[in-house]
Amino acid sequence: MGKTKNICILGSTGSIGKNSLEVIARFPELFRPASLTTNSNIDLLEQQIARFKPQRVGVLNESAASELKKRLNGSVEMFCGAEGLQELARAEETDILINSLVGFAGLKPTIEAIKKGKTVALANKETLVVAGELITALIQKHHATLIPIDSEHSAILQCLAGENPEHISRLMLTASGGPFLHLDNAAFETISVEAALQHPNWNMGNKITIDSATLMNKGLEVIEAHWLFNLPLEKIEVVIHPQSIIHSMVEFIDGSVKAQLGIPDMKLPIQYALTYPERLSAPHPRIDFVKLREMTFFAPDTEKFPCLRLAYDAMRKGGTAPAIMNAANEIAVELFLKKRIGFTQIPRLIEQALEAIPVHPVASLESVIEADSTARKFVLSSFNSPRL
Repeated sequence: MGKTKNICILGSTGSIGKNSLEVIARFPELFRPASLTTNSNIDLLEQQIARFKPQRVGVLNESAASELKKRLNGSVEMFCGAEGLQELARAEETDILINSLVGFAGLKPTIEAIKKGKTVALANKETLVVAGELITALIQKHHATLIPIDSEHSAILQCLAGENPEHISRLMLTASGGPFLHLDNAAFETISVEAALQHPNWNMGNKITIDSATLMNKGLEVIEAHWLFNLPLEKIEVVIHPQSIIHSMVEFIDGSVKAQLGIPDMKLPIQYALTYPERLSAPHPRIDFVKLREMTFFAPDTEKFPCLRLAYDAMRKGGTAPAIMNAANEIAVELFLKKRIGFTQIPRLIEQALEAIPVHPVASLESVIEADSTARKFVLSSFNSPRL
């Protein structure tokens, strides 16, 4: 695969980041973890520095950055704050950027890497959700490469290898359904934070786990798929598949369907993103089809899980509506995790934001940032409303 590639991991202390480092460690002759960053988990980052010997590190939280700087005592070049992460993303030494930041914070570093024509392995859903139009235009302009890390989009990418895009009939994104798939609708008002964080199949960070419980995660993936594969919403469907063995499917115009299967393990799509379009041998767990015995499928219930419907609605509105929806969701999830609102208030707050905030064309990055900021302020000022 040529020379050793320098990898910059934004969010190396999170779930995707830790898995990425494990993948990189398997192929030391191919990949070097040159830059690692964290929001504030400097204890784990310090352990990663000792093990992987990056040339540079970044810490988003300023006070945590100050503490780590004292500990490292100049042994590693340090960057701090949002600008520091952007500098690492666009650094000449970076060959591949793995962006596993959570939320809107992942947007600007992605743009910086794209402007330098780099390969971006993207696990940050929000980048394409809030600014897909801008991102796709920048990729074409700067001849950058964007490869999805999400297991669903990686699955579709694999299914489309060698296929004519004009032959696609529809994409089917699979969803586990989360921990409340079979919970009675009446019980949703009493869902606890602890219960919502118990995902049946995947071990993920808190925000994405709550998004999976509300099915907003799947809504974000629908919007991502629209931009990644240049397909209209009516050709992108969601199918509940509790076993999470089929990671997504593509149906073609002749009626044939391709599916990508695998044990639920994020190291597989991470490795594929790093080696794309090649494959390398790795000790990923294999499916035992005899023990598996069955795979089941259901249509999503958008009455129980309105966040999925809201994502489709926002994308149909277009313009800054997805940015409004995403920001409202980020704040609502944060409030839920802090136990300041109930589980069912998450979609209510998102819907209120979409109804109340004017939608504008995405004319520039500034228009996206403005929509994001407005939606955050709106949710923070209205979550105690009696309407909820």
